[in-house]
Amino acid sequence: MAYGVAMKVLVVDDDVVARMMLMHLVDSCGRHEIIEAEDGAEAWRLLQAEKPGIVFCDLRMPHLSGLELLQRLRADPALAKLPFVLVSAAADGATRDEALAAGADGYIVKPFRQDDVHAQFARLFAQPGNGVEDEAPLEVARRLGIDSARLRLYLEGLGRQIEAAGLELAAADADTMAARLARLRDGCATLGLASAVAALEIDAASAADRARVGAALNLASGAVARQAARA
Repeated sequence: MAYGVAMKVLVVDDDVVARMMLMHLVDSCGRHEIIEAEDGAEAWRLLQAEKPGIVFCDLRMPHLSGLELLQRLRADPALAKLPFVLVSAAADGATRDEALAAGADGYIVKPFRQDDVHAQFARLFAQPGNGVEDEAPLEVARRLGIDSARLRLYLEGLGRQIEAAGLELAAADADTMAARLARLRDGCATLGLASAVAALEIDAASAADRARVGAALNLASGAVARQAARA
């Protein structure tokens, strides 16, 4: 399934097998031009010359790590807004939090799954009018009788719940995960996140499909992040 318009995509990983696999999954997301780098230093040189539309970058690499590359990119006015997705074998919450705090737009855990990569494109390059639109933050705040600061706190809490569900995905059985998704849908509905509600409409039978649930959680997490930024 293709998302958005064709663009130039930079894939960075010092492991050639992982890099080729990620390039294959990116290629399945649309007619993109894919360029590659084997470490952060090479990626930085390509960023100056190629101006890609998005970067998928390994977290731990020699010469210049993914986190160091991200920090350098965010400090450069010409590149600061470039979508940047970190990929890593580390699935713990602390590493994910560090990546997001540094300004990563997404985080994918190895081994790569097709739905995870698709979800990043769907979340970052969703076409206006092609899906369900979320309620404006101001309208949500008025409906709930709260201010924007309180709404942001609620969104942060919901984001943590979605992240926790993702971390527990492998261990939870289908019924438990379906119940968890139902509670998350309620929270998303309360905060005006219609797109997240639609993504999380997964019944108990489908909740056994870990890839589908993981992709849905990624989409919901992106909706929460966008709403927090708008608020």
